[in-house]
Amino acid sequence: MYDINVFCARLKEARKNAGMTQKQLGEELGMLQTAYSRFERGKYQFNYEQLTFIAKRLCVSVDYLLGLTE
Repeated sequence: MYDINVFCARLKEARKNAGMTQKQLGEELGMLQTAYSRFERGKYQFNYEQLTFIAKRLCVSVDYLLGLTE
């Protein structure tokens, strides 16, 4: 299992390191910023396709986002 708090922190950090806003990444995922922010706050979970897209887009691994690797 993974720690949702680690995931949320790493997702936010990776998004910011990529120079993207919640709105920009949300739009690329086909959702509004308000919907995306719920994912980043741990209120909802991404599906497999969304998670892999985000990892590729932010140039990090899924394992990193999930806190399985450093």
